[in-house]
Amino acid sequence: MIDLSYAENQIHCVTNFQDLVATPFNGQINAICWTRKLTGDFGEIVEKVVPSGNITTIEQEELRALQLSEQGQLAREILLNDWQLLEAHGASPILNVIKYYDRDDTYPFFPTDVYSFHVDRSPIPTDTFLCTYYGASSEILPNSQGEKKVLIPEIRDELKKLYHGADEGFESFLSEHFFDLHYQAKPGAHPISLGLGHLWRLAVDHPDSQVPPCIHRAPKEKPGQNRLLLIC
Repeated sequence: MIDLSYAENQIHCVTNFQDLVATPFNGQINAICWTRKLTGDFGEIVEKVVPSGNITTIEQEELRALQLSEQGQLAREILLNDWQLLEAHGASPILNVIKYYDRDDTYPFFPTDVYSFHVDRSPIPTDTFLCTYYGASSEILPNSQGEKKVLIPEIRDELKKLYHGADEGFESFLSEHFFDLHYQAKPGAHPISLGLGHLWRLAVDHPDSQVPPCIHRAPKEKPGQNRLLLIC
């Protein structure tokens, strides 16, 4: 089950793919979840994939070629079905086995990697879709429980020290370096785990968006356990 007690007003749950893609974001709702309890052994797929670095991308042909048990085959069919549903919708899914993401230590006081709460931005209308099938799952931060880091006075002061241009160009500087996409959880905040097997659609910051973008982050991986994530 997904604990919605801290974000009931911004998460809407559905029971099928068509409703996932057709239900409009509205008001404060900026995350829609197709809630599912999946069968199959997704861990077997993670074990059978030959790793190639910290993040291994699996192509459909490679997935189909894996020699799997009956439970592994069930998991593979679910993955391929989700993949095909998203492609038919016009999305470009990527299936990854993730050991860990690279950390950003360019500015120690302001990391901009995916472990930081952030929103996605696009110049055109689009959504972010993601599903964690195995390992630690991604998290959402309710918008009311997050604060834009660039608006926090002490952080803003540090960013101004990095900037050496005219005052009117400061906001563009923040945008160009993606600083304005990142958020800090307020004291007492309750991040929401997106759980395993649920397919999510998250609102993105784009020119035609009618709702706030959804704040989310990648989780800290569980020791010795890689993640299996479909994202687009």
